[in-house]
Amino acid sequence: MTGLSPPAAIRPAGMEDCSSLAALSIEIWASTYLHYGISAHFADYVLAYYTPARFAEALQNPAEGLLVSQNLDGIDGYIRVTHGRPSPAGGASCTEISTLYVQPRHHGRSIGRHLLQAGLQLCRSNGWDAPWLASNSENSRAISFYLRNGFEHAGLTSFRISEAEYANDVLQYSSL
Repeated sequence: MTGLSPPAAIRPAGMEDCSSLAALSIEIWASTYLHYGISAHFADYVLAYYTPARFAEALQNPAEGLLVSQNLDGIDGYIRVTHGRPSPAGGASCTEISTLYVQPRHHGRSIGRHLLQAGLQLCRSNGWDAPWLASNSENSRAISFYLRNGFEHAGLTSFRISEAEYANDVLQYSSL
């Protein structure tokens, strides 16, 4: 690693990125949601869900869009937009920002905002709806970020892992 890299460039993800996307997702998911240790309950979910094969499937699906933030050393964030998923809060949108992750050490460099803008442009270019997203209700930093960037509260839903449920805020982008 070379330390602080030059500003990142946003580009479409490719098949060669699948293992990096899986590793980045596991890193961010674990650091965001596992504060007190790692149980098999969460480890099994993360290792089954964030795999290179699942990212390869997404890249081959025309209803999915994956954009990455690429710096000199590698990928430091990504956005995944999925069309055809109705909002759990109701409304007309069937386009979800299913993931927007930026490595914590790269926070504050506008990468998340640039990825979000690129994801919104992807929705416009494809003729998709103004997107919705779900964010863990305890993740006030993420919710504040989305509210500052044109999203509004639309309702609540639950994220499920096995039999456990976790409260999520549903946020809707105001308009494309």
